[in-house]
Amino acid sequence: MKRFFWVVVLFVVTLWGAFVSRAETFDHTLKEGPMQFSWSVEAGSLRVQLTGKTTGWVGVGFNPEEMMKGANFILGYVKNGKVKVVDHFGHSDRNHKSDTKLGGQNDTSGVSGSEKKGVTEITFTIPLKTGDEYDTVIDPTGMTTVLLSMGSGRDSIRSVHGFKSIYRVNLSTGRFEKMP
Repeated sequence: MKRFFWVVVLFVVTLWGAFVSRAETFDHTLKEGPMQFSWSVEAGSLRVQLTGKTTGWVGVGFNPEEMMKGANFILGYVKNGKVKVVDHFGHSDRNHKSDTKLGGQNDTSGVSGSEKKGVTEITFTIPLKTGDEYDTVIDPTGMTTVLLSMGSGRDSIRSVHGFKSIYRVNLSTGRFEKMP
């Protein structure tokens, strides 16, 4: 009986360890200045972690047509220990609105986050193809335009960028190039 107990304990600890290490690891990471974008492509979804040296928001946009227009944006912040993550659509060159306000849906899941020592980190998962007209289809094997941005110290996605950058990324291989 004692041996069975220790076998069960060992099994549970092994499963827990695998879950914890899986939850904290990503296949690829792109880091520029004060911001980091980490991701893994998993069974029709994209799991993302955004980290920024800010007490404000962090965000990523995928596949804009021009500037911000047409991009699928996911933005988030942590306020009073609570994580807020929103799904937006670039409805003009310089602006975006909530998918839900436009008639779409928030397609994020697995949302978590923290803000510690001036660093905000959010983690979420989005489908590669949602069927929502306010989300772009993400082809992980092709080159995806990725817009990285973060706010400068205010927990409101209405505050302007404190940092922004544009990359072309192959989400499957991790290969990326900075855009001018």
